[in-house]
Amino acid sequence: MMKLFLKNFFKCGLLGWCLEIVFTALDSFRKRDMRLFGHTSLWMFPIYGSVSLLAPIFKALKNLPLFLRGSIYAFCIFIGEYLSGRFLTCHKLCPWNYERSRWHIGKVVRLDYFPNWFLAGLLFEQILSPPKSGSR
Repeated sequence: MMKLFLKNFFKCGLLGWCLEIVFTALDSFRKRDMRLFGHTSLWMFPIYGSVSLLAPIFKALKNLPLFLRGSIYAFCIFIGEYLSGRFLTCHKLCPWNYERSRWHIGKVVRLDYFPNWFLAGLLFEQILSPPKSGSR
């Protein structure tokens, strides 16, 4: 059980890091910087890794419609982002600050990122869901 949790934790941590690096690099297009620098923080690994705690939720919601599942996942990610962001902010360690966005909550959550977290949640669902029987 612990071995599976650790495996999933590392999968989610690495996937989250990679997604964040690509996402931040794509912002370079807006700035017309074709070097496409992406970045992340070491603090983000355990934050993304903690998505592995949602595995039981993924299993419980597997029969719900896609839009509802993705929305629930985005909401769960918002909660995790808020809690981790507030904790890191209190210790002056938070690598993100959304105060420039009019859609921020406490400078650590951006509601306009809902579509990103919706899709990320569905991707993490696929990564953490056991393969269907009969598939290889």
